[in-house]
Amino acid sequence: MHTLYLCYFGLREPLVQTQVLPYLRELMRDGVRVTLLTFEPDRRRAWTDEAAAEWTEALAAEGIRWTSLPYHKRPSLPATVYDILVGAAVAARIVRRDRIDVLHGRSHVATAMGALAKAITGARLVFDIRGFNAEEYVDAGRWRAGGLKFRLTKRAERAIFPAADGFVVLTERARDILFPAGLAGDGTARPVEVIPCCVDLNRFAVLDPEARDRSRRELGLDGRRGIVYLGALGGWYMTAEMADFFATAVRQDPTTKAIILTQSPPEMMAEPLRRRGVAESDFLIRKVVPADVPFFLAGCDVALSFITPCYSKISSSPTKMAEYLASGLPVVCTAGIGDVDQVVTDDQVGVLVHEMNEASYLEALRQVDKLQREGGLAERCRATAQRRFDLESVGGVRYRRLYRRIFEGAPNGASEAAGGR
Repeated sequence: MHTLYLCYFGLREPLVQTQVLPYLRELMRDGVRVTLLTFEPDRRRAWTDEAAAEWTEALAAEGIRWTSLPYHKRPSLPATVYDILVGAAVAARIVRRDRIDVLHGRSHVATAMGALAKAITGARLVFDIRGFNAEEYVDAGRWRAGGLKFRLTKRAERAIFPAADGFVVLTERARDILFPAGLAGDGTARPVEVIPCCVDLNRFAVLDPEARDRSRRELGLDGRRGIVYLGALGGWYMTAEMADFFATAVRQDPTTKAIILTQSPPEMMAEPLRRRGVAESDFLIRKVVPADVPFFLAGCDVALSFITPCYSKISSSPTKMAEYLASGLPVVCTAGIGDVDQVVTDDQVGVLVHEMNEASYLEALRQVDKLQREGGLAERCRATAQRRFDLESVGGVRYRRLYRRIFEGAPNGASEAAGGR
């Protein structure tokens, strides 16, 4: 079996390095041959011939054939349409040249390319639904609900669903909405797998005490409580509310230090913290590469994940949650995000925040302190990561199962496609 994975991101972006490539390696364990098509921002200046050759050779050594196209950003809508058409044409050519069996589209834009290429070539199509795409842009404040981009995306979504031979969703809640029991679409059973954002637990091995001490020293946490946030700032990531929480935590326990590991501009969090009276010595904002994330998380004590609880986030599986838990960190997080509520509540690995105010933050801090005093919390967090978010035993197994089901036929009782929302 040979798959062409269509990814509307650049190869070196953290998401591709920590999510896409690990999943492709898992597919290859079942004998699947892989070709990867990415879209590279500012391709001419960002990629030298030497760098491209190095990556091509490194991936080829793993068995992944990589090719790329330029990503076009402006003007937004025409640029995306252009990329879809060019991507579909290139994908169709690759399918015919390399006898590709499966077109695997990551999210809506890539799957639109795949649907067009399928119409030309007849290859099978996987729609890897990474979220409620149109609603995410609205909830992030970038699109207007009912605007032209929103309507066009929904129209494309309705066309993509019937073309797909199998689906991936990130959460059980998203599956219940997109593929409700009893709705068979065109009457054809098409397999659906729920695959949350997983992590390679080998990257998050428990550090020996000396290594953990090094992490704490580098973060300035000697004798201090480290509360960490990992990820982007802005949009649906609640920067102001997180600043409020950090300020509350420092007032509650002056030994607290806020650790923010982000690719976003530091001032996005530094200025809100200063306005709330948090001293420079009580926070650290640092940019880290994905390879260093496990080291720095291991030195912290509590992790934070504040995401706006909106409709689109029903379909969200925050990668940071899996990384926190794999690091043995209890999580303080907003309620209503994907399947997070069930994970936190059932496994007792953190605290849900339902109201964004100081009283709720203080109660959350008291509850997480209680969990830590009870003992065994770090081990419980890691066990949850192993059971629910392990790249090998969860992500890899389910992706390989989806491919087999597409080719062998869905078993009786399999979920059936609803044909969109």
